[in-house]
Amino acid sequence: MKHLIIYAHPNPQSLNGQLKQALAEHVLNNGHEVEIRDLYQLGFNPVLSLEDMLGQQKGQVTDDVRQEQKFILWADCITFIHPIWWTGLPAIFKGYIDRVFSYGFAYRYDQGVQKGLLTGKQAVIINTQGKPAAEYRASEMDKALSLTSDKGIYTYSGLEIKQHFFFDQANRATGDTIDEWTNQIKQVF
Repeated sequence: MKHLIIYAHPNPQSLNGQLKQALAEHVLNNGHEVEIRDLYQLGFNPVLSLEDMLGQQKGQVTDDVRQEQKFILWADCITFIHPIWWTGLPAIFKGYIDRVFSYGFAYRYDQGVQKGLLTGKQAVIINTQGKPAAEYRASEMDKALSLTSDKGIYTYSGLEIKQHFFFDQANRATGDTIDEWTNQIKQVF
């Protein structure tokens, strides 16, 4: 199986970085292929420009976007790893979605009906957050996060969500907790 990890965190030593590394090693050790797209390391430009928008309307994308789309097409399973900041995606990751999940690549409209184009691919989402899960449940932010990312991005694009992890109080996670989270991730793969 071909695994693509799309990762967004500026600190490679972060918890997100540890989870990315553990997952990559796990799939490799099980005989699978893996590619990692570290958006910060790549210096990925997250700004959707007028050029991008006009090009998307014509089915044309810039070289950096085309490269990312090739990785997505190559993959059987795509894992998205990033923290939740201000109850949403980090800016670089949101810009990646804006530019790479473009019209005609990730979705299109057929006679006014939206169609996801990334069908046949699985998605796993791994998010870390500082707040306790109970606080997100009380405010229904957990539902909002799932709705805006799972339905608004991933299934909208045709991806089949295999699992979405929300690891809470990540800034206070102990070694045992991190080991438990890592094992939960490995079980999915």
